[in-house]
Amino acid sequence: MIPFSVLDLCPVPLGQTPADAFAHSLDLAQHVERWGYKRFWLAEHHNMPGIASAATAVVIGHIAGGTKTIRVGSGGVMLPNHAPLVIAEQFGTLASLYPDRIDLGLGRAPGTDQTTMRALRRDQLGDSGDRFPEDVAELQRYFAEPAPGQRVRAVPGAGLDVPIWLLGSSLFSAQLAASLGLPFAFASHFAPDLLLRALDVYRAQFRPSAALAKPYAMVGVNLFAADTDAEGQRLFTSLQQQFLLRRRGTPGQLRPPVDRLDAADFELADVQHSLACSAVGGPDTVRAALESIIAQTQADELILTAQIYDHAARLRSFEIGAQLHEAMQASREP
Repeated sequence: MIPFSVLDLCPVPLGQTPADAFAHSLDLAQHVERWGYKRFWLAEHHNMPGIASAATAVVIGHIAGGTKTIRVGSGGVMLPNHAPLVIAEQFGTLASLYPDRIDLGLGRAPGTDQTTMRALRRDQLGDSGDRFPEDVAELQRYFAEPAPGQRVRAVPGAGLDVPIWLLGSSLFSAQLAASLGLPFAFASHFAPDLLLRALDVYRAQFRPSAALAKPYAMVGVNLFAADTDAEGQRLFTSLQQQFLLRRRGTPGQLRPPVDRLDAADFELADVQHSLACSAVGGPDTVRAALESIIAQTQADELILTAQIYDHAARLRSFEIGAQLHEAMQASREP
């Protein structure tokens, strides 16, 4: 049975603060560590009132310091926002503090809007993403053993070989991950359209490297598991509202679930399409959805995310996910 991992966006529920979100994220990480999840990743977003993980490396340190065995990393750091040397130093520091537990997932998008991009001091032409392959290669050099005469080194970072993943929702990162021989994670939890094509491209074009001998693909899935189908669907409305508000240009904190979404039919269709890669409902329904996604994608790992308003309900969703993983594993054993 393939591993399950967690992608946490440090959600800030309505009426709460980022401090509350960080406390909840650490509590979730400690629970999923006990429940057998493989990784706990955090994502870089900026200027979003409902997501507190903007300073991703700092939050990774918070989570890694409060756990013992689970791998902790970024899903991902948006590399065009940063100098590769700075990221090498940050993750070299994390890898020195928490050896063999840190992952560095890299994204090509800015993780924000155009105005905030300028505030992040990205270049005015907005073409930083075009340098993404060169920036990845530069970052890899900083993590390698220093070459003779190398004038700029990451300290700490040099020689640590921090595992690098490429993240994406298109064919670009799939092709780049294949050419570099790196593991690949697809953001199907919010952009599922090219999922199967990207996986096909990645596997067909993969070149073995010192980092990875064969393709390794992770697939993002929204997990809204509850004791009944009705409760799972109701919890899901928090994420649906978040998407609706973002589409309308009015992002906010994570809203409590509702009985009925106040939206036009075309808006609901758009949200349903974007969130198609989701497992929502009671245990049986969620298991069927997860098994279907695994069968369709032949993923090597699933990374599950849950923007659930109530922290206890979010814990319960991941607890059910762990129970289903155990049951699915048992059913595959001879």
